[in-house]
Amino acid sequence: MDFQLSFLLSADVLPLLFKGMATTVRLFACAWVLGMLVALLLVGLRAVPWRWLDWLVAVFVEYHRNVPTVVQIMVWYFGMPEILPRDIKLWINRGDTEFLFAMIALALNASAFFAEDIRSGMRTVPHTQLEAARSIGLSAFGALWHVILPQALRISVPPLINRALILFKDTSLAMAIGVVEMTYQTKAIENLTFRSMEVFVAATLFYLVASLVLMALGAWFNQRFPPAHKG
Repeated sequence: MDFQLSFLLSADVLPLLFKGMATTVRLFACAWVLGMLVALLLVGLRAVPWRWLDWLVAVFVEYHRNVPTVVQIMVWYFGMPEILPRDIKLWINRGDTEFLFAMIALALNASAFFAEDIRSGMRTVPHTQLEAARSIGLSAFGALWHVILPQALRISVPPLINRALILFKDTSLAMAIGVVEMTYQTKAIENLTFRSMEVFVAATLFYLVASLVLMALGAWFNQRFPPAHKG
C-alpha cells in the first residue's frame, strides 16, 4: 500500500489527529504539574523528623516506582470508584472520568520519581548552606524552601527532564481505560481506514517532535539557570 500524505490531511482524519494530540499534551501538562506539586510535598514530609511519616512516604514511593504504570491507572479507574462515597462518585462520573483518573495515576507515579530526583539533588548541596540559612534566622522549613530546595531543583534538572520524557510517553498508557489521546486515536483511525502506515508514521513523528521539544526546553533551562553549586 502506497504512503499517501493526502490521507492524513483529509477533513475526516486531520481533526481526529489534532484531537488526540491536544488530549495527550493536556494530559501530560496536568499530570506534570500535579506530579511536581506532590513531589515537593513528599520532599517536605521526608524532611520532618518523624519516623512514621518518613516510612509512609517511603511506602508511597516504592509502590509507585515498582508497580507497572498501567496497573496503577487501572487501580484508579476500576478500583477507586468502588471505595468512594456515592455522591462523590456521581459527581466524578459527570465529568471526563477516564481523563481524570489517568491524570491522577500518572501524576502520582511521576511524583515518586520526581521526589527521589529532588532528594538526590538535595544531598549534593553542602550542609553548610543549611547552617548558614539557620544562622541568619530562617526556620528549618524556611531554609529548606528558600535555600536548599531551589539549588536542589537546578541540580536535578537533567533527571527531571528524563522523567518528564517518560511521563509524556506514558500518556499513551491511558488508552487502556479509553482516554482518547494520540495512541488511542491513532488505533481508532487505523481500525476504520486500514491505513496503518500513514497513521502510525504521524503518531511516531508527533511523539518524536514533542520529545525533542522537551529536551530542548530542558537544555535551555539548564543553560539559562545553571546550578549554583557543582559537585
